[in-house]
Amino acid sequence: MNLKSETMGNVLVVRVLEDRIDAASAIQFKEQMRDVIQTPLARVLLDLSQVMFLDSSGLGAVVAVMKLLGPDRKLELAGLTPTVDKVFRLTRMDGFVTIHPQMPDASQMRQAG
Repeated sequence: MNLKSETMGNVLVVRVLEDRIDAASAIQFKEQMRDVIQTPLARVLLDLSQVMFLDSSGLGAVVAVMKLLGPDRKLELAGLTPTVDKVFRLTRMDGFVTIHPQMPDASQMRQAG
């Protein structure tokens, strides 16, 4: 699983540089995210713009990351492709996580979330 993380303003931005988060990669995604989110910022923005496919295992891994962050930190998603967006809407996860249609710009990332 190829992830790239950087701090932008008060946000930890994590880009998923893979086209799938599925049963074959979900555990690796979750383990790498566990390491990446050690950076103690209150907002974590997951850029899924390159992910073309996400199955129930991938969805479960994203939920696991939300739980790892705990109640004081917020996971946000950005750049969902239509297929991935559909998974979040059909499972009603879009009501539990902030989803940005595209990556916010730097000024938006400095704002409190």
